[in-house]
Amino acid sequence: MEKAVEGQYGFYFDSDRCIQCHACEVACKSWNALEPGIRWRKVLESWGGQFPKVTNKSVSLSCMHCANPACMEVCPAKAISKRAKDGIVLVDPKLCTGCRSCAAACPFRVPQHGRSNLMQKCDLCIDRLDEGKQPVCVATCPGGALKCAPVEELAGNSSLKPAEKLPGPTNPPFFIAGRLKPAEFALFDLSR
Repeated sequence: MEKAVEGQYGFYFDSDRCIQCHACEVACKSWNALEPGIRWRKVLESWGGQFPKVTNKSVSLSCMHCANPACMEVCPAKAISKRAKDGIVLVDPKLCTGCRSCAAACPFRVPQHGRSNLMQKCDLCIDRLDEGKQPVCVATCPGGALKCAPVEELAGNSSLKPAEKLPGPTNPPFFIAGRLKPAEFALFDLSR
């Protein structure tokens, strides 16, 4: 029987503060010693308009640690679980068969399969969180565009710019503030 989730961590992204430096992406790759071609966090950009009215929007994206993870539902090996105390979605490499059902089910195209062919993704820097530290992507962001905290804290924090929660059937705990609106999320090529 699956344990009930007591809390849910999530991400807050302020698109006005993101300078598209990719420091979050590089820090994640370095901290987790990821092989070439694998990215657990990625900065995506969307360009529009015509000169002189060119527009640019960006988002820093990783696993959302969804409240209702589609990847977990479809995993035939039960290799994907949700940690009860904070809702972090984890993958057990000893159980993963590399079938890629998770990759097909994830609406955010997060699951990655490297040389081992086993699924891998952001684990919210679980080792750092357990020590009371922020995930390395958040700690590295020079613009302060990323925050990570329990959902209640992100939703009710008066020191943060008002944000909208990204909608969807997986109920992603991802809050977007600034000039990027959740409805514009479809502008991004998530396969990059």
